[in-house]
Amino acid sequence: QVQLVESGGGLVQPGGSLRLSCAVSGSISTINVMGWYRQAPGKQRDVVATIDSGGTITSVDSVKGRFTISRDNSKNTVYLQMNSLKPEDTAVYYCKVHNFRGGGWWDYWGQGTQVTVSS
Repeated sequence: QVQLVESGGGLVQPGGSLRLSCAVSGSISTINVMGWYRQAPGKQRDVVATIDSGGTITSVDSVKGRFTISRDNSKNTVYLQMNSLKPEDTAVYYCKVHNFRGGGWWDYWGQGTQVTVSS
């Protein structure tokens, strides 16, 4: 059974920084994409950034230059370093593993961690 546990959220002032972590336990294949998503109140859940098992990164324009996604394959952990935070970054942040196994793709989600950017 695959489980994802996020940590690192909290309250931060505008311009501040936070680092989110997502530890993946259980068996996942070496072919996977790890990603961070966020959902603000009343809005849909949107992708923030992804990184595949080869290290290829994608991110949305609104976080480019401010957020950095990385992964440690030895620890099955994905990180999101968030700098220069803005109030509009306030949301629940979720990590996801998109995992290829048995000829198909399977998605696993964490429980979410709240990030609030406010003075």
